[in-house]
Amino acid sequence: MTTFASGTDTLTRDALTVLQPGFPGTTAPDWLLRRLGEGLASVGLFGRNIASPDQLAALTAQLRAERDDVLVAIDEEGGDVTRLEVRTGSSFPGNHALGAVDDVSLTEEVAYELGRRLAECGVNLNWAPSADVNSNPSNPVIGVRSFGADTDLVARHTAAYVTGLQSAGVAACTKHFPGHGDTAVDSHHAMPRIDADASVLSSRELSPFRAAIAAGTRAVMSAHILVPALDPDRPATLSRPVLTELLRGRLGYDGLIVTDGMEMQAIAAAYGIERGSVLAIAAGADAICVGGGLADDETVRRLRDALVSAVRSGQLPEERLADAAQRVRALAHWTSEAPTRTTGEPRGDIGLIAARRALTVTAAEPYAPLTKAPYVAAFTPVANIAVGDETPWGVAAELTRLLPGTETGSFTGDEAAPKALAAANGHRIIAVVRDEHRHTWMSEALDTLLQERPDTIVVEMGVPQATPRGALHIATHGAARVCGRAAAEVIAGV
Repeated sequence: MTTFASGTDTLTRDALTVLQPGFPGTTAPDWLLRRLGEGLASVGLFGRNIASPDQLAALTAQLRAERDDVLVAIDEEGGDVTRLEVRTGSSFPGNHALGAVDDVSLTEEVAYELGRRLAECGVNLNWAPSADVNSNPSNPVIGVRSFGADTDLVARHTAAYVTGLQSAGVAACTKHFPGHGDTAVDSHHAMPRIDADASVLSSRELSPFRAAIAAGTRAVMSAHILVPALDPDRPATLSRPVLTELLRGRLGYDGLIVTDGMEMQAIAAAYGIERGSVLAIAAGADAICVGGGLADDETVRRLRDALVSAVRSGQLPEERLADAAQRVRALAHWTSEAPTRTTGEPRGDIGLIAARRALTVTAAEPYAPLTKAPYVAAFTPVANIAVGDETPWGVAAELTRLLPGTETGSFTGDEAAPKALAAANGHRIIAVVRDEHRHTWMSEALDTLLQERPDTIVVEMGVPQATPRGALHIATHGAARVCGRAAAEVIAGV
């Protein structure tokens, strides 16, 4: 492929403008600053880029010193998916917990406070909220990232979240269009497929996106999923019928369309990121998200050159690329002038308040709070890529604070229960699970544990689909740090 050295001509600048790359490290590398000077208009932040709020604020200031209107995006859903607090766990419960409470005012307040913290650090675009209806309980990648399985509930909380986030001056990016909830495959690994007919899609999957559009969401993220009722040939991210005819046309959406990460295998394995990026812009996307796993200047150069070559060869209309770049600039302009809420004090405790309200507690008999240090057995599944394995979860850290001497261990597979029983050494056991209904080994481990130790307390930190059991069963509806604290308070009677 030809390399285009100039970063100053309009075509090349537009090609750079539509990219949203990531980068390594907690300071901006020289190549990224140079690309901002050449036309790059957005960057994406991940956990690897963040050490503290002060460091993040310094990083975003460094970026703005090079380009004052740069879009600084982050994947900060709160709950299980956090980048701002990747090493400690989130101060905010995720969507499923908010859906369990079902108080739209609370959802709006949580989203506002999360947005306020992002804005303080210089972040102005959040790849959230997830508007997916979790209609398939076996979904391996959405789960607690969804407000729930009820379409109307998801729709009203999506709208509230968009309103709250944007009232803090941070653009919302509602995802994953046209809806990732009815899938049994993680698009990080392969291509999911939804075989629902058009009427089901319209009434179920699309309803929350209509609500988000009505609430004024500034961005929408496409899903790497094949939906034959909409397009039998190409996944949504690369589909003109999905992005242009449906989202732009029938739903009347006029904001920025962002792709999900193009390095995800659903796209990269089948199309390659260069061809995939060209097809996505041609289909109606405006911004190419790449950088979760690819974060270097070579990737930016390859994608820029692929877009320029596609225009020059006639594969991609120049006016389509120019339109996409203009939409990126329009969103950058909105973030620089976005009105923010001027009333009300910061609510640093709102996340914990929400987590406490989200608990569902089921007791087999009257429960006496623990007074002695227990043993916490975490039955740990493999984390999906969106969540990652850097972020701690569970109740052990909070129980250690409330009941000093608490010990813990992580267990998985067929020998989980015998090993946990041995490690507990007679102490009262707290069994912490995550999506018990999706993991046969986990369910069988609980069977064994409860048969041997019926006084075991069970804490479910995923989707509480399985029947509650144990002397006490606590469903937190998510594994954020505050969800663990709320459960620990119940266990210790605080």
